[in-house]
This record gives sequence, C-alpha cells and structure tokens, in this order.
Amino acid sequence: MPCIREKLYETERAVLAPGAALACQSKGRAVPEEESPIRTEFQRDRDRIIHCSSFRRLKHKTQVFLSPEGDHYRTRLTHTLEVSQIARTIACALRLNEDLTEAIALGHDIGHTPFGHAGERALNSACPLGFRHFTQSLRVVDKLEKDGEGLNLTYEVRNGIERHTRGEDAETLEGRIVRLADKIAYINHDIDDAATAGIMSESDIPVEIRDVLGYKKSERINTLVMNCIENSSDDIRLSPDIEMVFDMLHRFMFDMVYTNPACKSEESKAELMIKTLYEQFSKFPEKMPAQYIKIARTECPEIAACDYVAGMTDGYAVKIFNDLFIPKSWSYFND
Repeated sequence: MPCIREKLYETERAVLAPGAALACQSKGRAVPEEESPIRTEFQRDRDRIIHCSSFRRLKHKTQVFLSPEGDHYRTRLTHTLEVSQIARTIACALRLNEDLTEAIALGHDIGHTPFGHAGERALNSACPLGFRHFTQSLRVVDKLEKDGEGLNLTYEVRNGIERHTRGEDAETLEGRIVRLADKIAYINHDIDDAATAGIMSESDIPVEIRDVLGYKKSERINTLVMNCIENSSDDIRLSPDIEMVFDMLHRFMFDMVYTNPACKSEESKAELMIKTLYEQFSKFPEKMPAQYIKIARTECPEIAACDYVAGMTDGYAVKIFNDLFIPKSWSYFND
C-alpha cells in the first residue's frame, strides 16, 4: 500500500496558503509516536478527541440554560459542533489547515464544567488554586483521558485549545480562527435559545445591529464569516466597523440574556451544588473513583476534586449530590 499520509502532506504543501500550519511541520507530541500510514498528525488528534469519553459527556452539559425542557436547546456538544462548522468554513476559504482547525474546535470546551459558566465560577471561587475551563481542557487531553495517560496531542492542537478564549492568541492562524468562531457561534445560538425560551425575540435586537449584521441567525453568521474571510491574511480579524457592531451585540446579549433572572434563576443552586461537591471531595478524596484518589496523592486533593467535579455531566452532578446529601426515602413494613 502506498503511504497515503505522504500524499496528504504533498497536497497540503501544494494547496494550503503560506501561513497555514502544515502537519508535516508539526512541533510534534510530548511522547513521540510512530506516524499513521493513512492519516496526518492533525487528523489523528481530531479522531482521538472525537472518540474520548470527555467529548461524549459534552452532550449532557449545559450551554446557557440550566436543565432546559425540550430538545431544541444547545448543549455543550452541539455548541462545539457549531464552532467546528464555522471554523472549518473560514479555514477552507483562507486555505488554512482544516484538520488542525477542526481538532482545536472539537477539543476547545472538553474540560468545561457541568452547569455551564455557573459551574466554572463555582469551582474558581471554591478552589484556592482557581479554575478556568480552557486550562482544564488542556489538562483533560494531557493528563486525565485514557485513565491518566492523556491523548498525547500535537503541540499545535494543545496550544489552540489552551488559548481559545482569552489571554495570548494561539500561535497558529487555525487556532485564532477557533477563537473567533467560538464567539460567533455562542452569541448567535444563544439568541436562538433565548427566543425559544421566550426570553427575547429577534426584534428585540437593536435595529442598528440588525441593519449591519442581519435580521436572522443565518444572516448574522454569514456576515461575520464573510467579513472575517475578506479581512484576514496575516492574522484572523474582522473589519473595525463589523467588530464594533459585533461587540454591541455581545453587550446587548449580556444585558438581555446572560444576566437575565429568567434564565439565570437556578444558577445559585447550581453553584452551591458544585461548591459543596468540591468541598466534600477535597476534604474526603477517598470518596472519589480510583483515578482521582491517585491524583489526590500524587498532586493534591484540591486538584483531584476539581478534576472529578469538572468532568461530571449535569445529571451526574445532581445524582452524586443527592446520594451524598439528600436523605433517601424509606418504608416501614410490619412483619
């Protein structure tokens, strides 16, 4: 069989733009491995993320609305897939590496807590070491997956995951695409979910925003994606005028949805639950599964408790909380 990987490398060199990250020039993995005969290194990373247990758990983790009733609301998994789709569209148009872009997008939220940003705030507040989902995502792929072995991803994918939301930009243009695609995706699908929940309607968006970005979700996403493609070359950017209006939309969503009591009314309960679980397991690490007991011994109980609680789905967190703190029902039967 001819080495398909080498043909893929040849295609990348021939087709991709000068600023693209080439798989054959990757900085490699922390632990060197024999290369696949049929996949590039970035393709292998994408596949490893898709097949790992942390990725599967994203389908039962909240995006914005806690425990929503109905099948039309986004979860952390559907958000991840929308980010991936938007990011790949931009990467394809700019002739950048789609495989690297997709791998970063699929892994960017893999370390997110249950109950969305409420869970993240709770762990950050409770743990003296702090907690950020983007650094936890890197920890998941480096140390927690595969029973502590990690996924041994390439440097470029790891860098893009860690820098997808704040702080320094990713070193690759592909990683920078994911950062913008994440924001494009979550603001627009949060509008969609808020409208489904009756929190707001499209017509509530100020007309000066709709006139520029569009009057429905598909129009807004298309405007932002097209503008990014038209204005990106040596870096990934929006034009100043579109960026200004996009920031206006973000501020509008912060006031209308992200701080709205109607969709945040249960967050205090979720935060209390997460803090209580963290405190319980950091104090009694022996109550955690074996993998986390080992982390408590080799690192510290606080890190182990963060790892365990952050990895829970919404439903599992509720179940464990109930098992630990809610009295079980009982019956008395006469003989």
